[in-house]
Formats: sequence, C-alpha cells, structure tokens
Amino acid sequence: MSRIAATFDALKRDGRKALIPYVTAGDPAADATVEIMLALAEGGADVIELGVPFSDPMADGPVIQKASERALARGIGTVQVLAMVRTFRIRNQHTSVVLMGYANPVERYDQKHGAQAFVKDAAEAGVDGVLIVDYPPEECEDFAALLKAHGLDLIFLLAPTSTEARMAQVGRIATGYVYYVSLKGVTGSGNLDTAAVAEVVPRIRQHVKVPVGVGFGIRDAASAQAVGRVADGVVIGSRLIQLLETQAHDLLAPTARQFMAEIRHALDALDPL
Repeated sequence: MSRIAATFDALKRDGRKALIPYVTAGDPAADATVEIMLALAEGGADVIELGVPFSDPMADGPVIQKASERALARGIGTVQVLAMVRTFRIRNQHTSVVLMGYANPVERYDQKHGAQAFVKDAAEAGVDGVLIVDYPPEECEDFAALLKAHGLDLIFLLAPTSTEARMAQVGRIATGYVYYVSLKGVTGSGNLDTAAVAEVVPRIRQHVKVPVGVGFGIRDAASAQAVGRVADGVVIGSRLIQLLETQAHDLLAPTARQFMAEIRHALDALDPL
C-alpha cells in the first residue's frame, strides 16, 4: 500500500478529510521550501502537492504562474525539487508528497539523466505520487505502470467538463486519489459553487475507486469546510501562495503553519462520516 493510500485509509477510519496544500518549489524563497513543507505538515496537512516550476503552466492562473516564474529565475528545476523532497524526508517520513507539474520537465529530465530516471529518482527521493497536468490517461498507461512498479501513485485531474467516459477512463488507471477541478478555467479563477461540486462528486465516485480531492476556489476555512462535506479531501493552492508571497522570510513557515491549522480545525469540526 502506498503512503497516500495509507493516509486516506487512516483518515477514513477516523471520519476525517484530507487537507492537501499546494506550494511551488522554490517560491517565495528557494531556501524556505523545505521549512514551509514541514510547517504545512505540522499545521495538519496530510498530502503536500509540490509544484515543479515550468515556463508555460497552462492550467495555472496568474498567482501560480508568477510563483513558477520566480522559482525558475532562482534556478529551481526538477533536480532541485527532488533534492528538496530528500531533505524534507530526513525530518518527515509520514506526510505524503505529490509532485505536480507538466510533461516537459519530466521528459527533459529523462533526456538528461537516462530513460525512466525521473520515476526512479522521484521514488528514491521519497516522492509518493505525481500529477502531470498534460498527460491524458489514454496516453500514459506505460507511465502509470512504471510508477506503480516503483511504489508511486498517478493522480489525474477531472473537471466540470469531464464526460462519463473520461471519468471511467481515469478510474481504470488512477491511484492515490483524483483531483476534481471545481471550476472551469485556471487556478485561482472564479467563485466556488459548492452545490455543483456536491452534484458531481457522486458521479465521479461511480467510476473512480480512489478518494476524490477537490480544489480550485478554496480560499479559507469556510470554503474548505463546505467542500469537505462532500469530498474526501480539499486542495488549497493559490490562496496559500498569495499569503506566503507577502511575508518576510522568517515568517514564511509560521504563516504556513497557522493557515493550515485554521483549515485543519475547520475540517475536523465537520460531523464524522
């Protein structure tokens, strides 16, 4: 059983929901990412989605795009991201880590370091899963098998526009959890429609056996709680990055910890399943 699967199983037994923050590796300071990750875990995060900086993050809105640009300007690439995970694992062996990004950095890494190097090195570093935004399920069965062979999960996105056929296709391959994008558009855009989420999540569960996390539009304890009533986990990205980008260096970790603790408290206040 993967660390992600074990995490969701334990949460389900306790009647709790997964808290899944997203941060971009190397932002807002390259030397702060590991401390931010540790603080997120201390504040109650169950899974950390760590963004791999990329120059053309097509699914991301201005907040995460700028975070990626800042990280790239500091020289943060896949090699540095994996090093951050290795360092994180020295002090934390229980919180799941998912690398979230795009196909180009993965394929470029393999070109430079050898066939299948990304998956091998990610597993060695302590990564638990990957979410590649532009890898559709029909084109990555071999990649999914390679990840599974190394004990890693492959997480897929589903959206309001996903058909029943696409949900079924994802359900055949996805492991760990699926990430339901609650809004049409890019990260950080629009207003969360919790009624619409409540309608779609049961449809997803008809096709997908793994837990369903919901993101896009979750900005505070109230919105996290609303989504937590219908989903297995909540994903928070843009709002967290906005909070961190305005902080002094010595306040980055405390700010991350406090924000997570607020969301964790709201989720744990929900009636047990």
